[in-house]
Amino acid sequence: MSTYDLHGGTVNTILIKGARILGGAPGDILLRDGVVAETGDLAGAKADQTIDADGLVALPGLVDLHTHLREPGREDAETVETGTQAAARGGYTAVHAMANTSPVADTAGVVEQVWRLGQEFGHCDVQPVGAVTSGLEGRQLAELGAMADSAARVRVFSDDGKCVSDAVLMRRALEYVKAFDGVVAQHAQEPRLTEGAQLNEGEVSARLGLTGWPAVAEEAIIARDCLLAAHVGSRLHVCHVSTAGSVEIIRWAKSKGWDVTAEVTPHHLLLTDSCAESSPLGPYNPIYKVNPPLRTADDVRVLREALADGTIDCVATDHAPHPVEDKETEWAAAAMGMIGLETALSVVQEAMVETGLLDWAGVADRMSARPARIGRLAGHGRPIEAGAPGNVTLYDPSVRQPVDPSAMASKSRNTPYEGLTLPGRVVATFLRGRPTVLEGKLV
Repeated sequence: MSTYDLHGGTVNTILIKGARILGGAPGDILLRDGVVAETGDLAGAKADQTIDADGLVALPGLVDLHTHLREPGREDAETVETGTQAAARGGYTAVHAMANTSPVADTAGVVEQVWRLGQEFGHCDVQPVGAVTSGLEGRQLAELGAMADSAARVRVFSDDGKCVSDAVLMRRALEYVKAFDGVVAQHAQEPRLTEGAQLNEGEVSARLGLTGWPAVAEEAIIARDCLLAAHVGSRLHVCHVSTAGSVEIIRWAKSKGWDVTAEVTPHHLLLTDSCAESSPLGPYNPIYKVNPPLRTADDVRVLREALADGTIDCVATDHAPHPVEDKETEWAAAAMGMIGLETALSVVQEAMVETGLLDWAGVADRMSARPARIGRLAGHGRPIEAGAPGNVTLYDPSVRQPVDPSAMASKSRNTPYEGLTLPGRVVATFLRGRPTVLEGKLV
């Protein structure tokens, strides 16, 4: 087997035999000099290495719009290196690194630091997300223009983890990013309506005695921001949509022709607030504490339907690693968030493919093409065809295996799927023609 260096050295020619591109008929893929050289029946093709992909689905390399890599500042939870290793094992060739680091990614200097860490240590491409407001404090705009002009070429801006709750600031941000075709990605959470909130407001939170987190706190911000985006003619992206009401608002905004896009997380497609009451991991387990909270079965059903019909544009992991001490504590004190890069494709297969809501072409659209388009990420999200960048994921949908946190590449272990049996396995990931994962293992 050849030795591969992601950051330099010789690019080898790889022939992938018998892969089902987007789940179609078996065919071959030849990767050469970082691009897809040919596809089809390539029986006579010569290559440095041949990979038997019989029975495997070939997808364009996945793109995540919403990843927390934690570096700089919280390297105890994750680093650019470990986070991108997790991404590669999940089939991703690019991730957008959220701005809530320490220091906050609110200047050209910090986003360039994250970008350079990705260049040096990344097992996939790392595209920094810039903060909307300085220090995520919601008082004044961050250096949006300087971040856009920096080496990182930031195009997505978000205070994720906090809401840009000030309508005037949100309007100014939407106006500002128009100059460089940027997008504001809003964490929709009205702060006054969620003070002390712990779990979705409903029957389960009432029985558990946990302060409720009302759906309207998300929906009110989304409605306001759709109106603001339309008013100034700018792009709005809604992070981690979690309620049926939010879907209806986004559907209405799109029907008006407004430039609004939205994402849903894997965990909001599969899990419900009932997990906090009864699950294999026990009641009151903070592994299920997340922002926005897990909602009801009806919400999950509507979210799945909205992803299928395109009202929700894409799947984004909101991969949020935390060290053990931040999660293994009482519910009220525990940090919010779940890791998800290594299980995202399996969850989407379970929730969307095996239910007949999406085929593999739809998965490629929602997990590669659309997020790349929203993030203006050149070189990603392209179909697997001659001349396209050699970003390819090989996936075995036929297997089922239990989720084992100890086997994950992420530095943190806060997965809500521990012990669950999920379908599928990423067999190989290629970034510009070079393998980052082979036979399910990091290269």
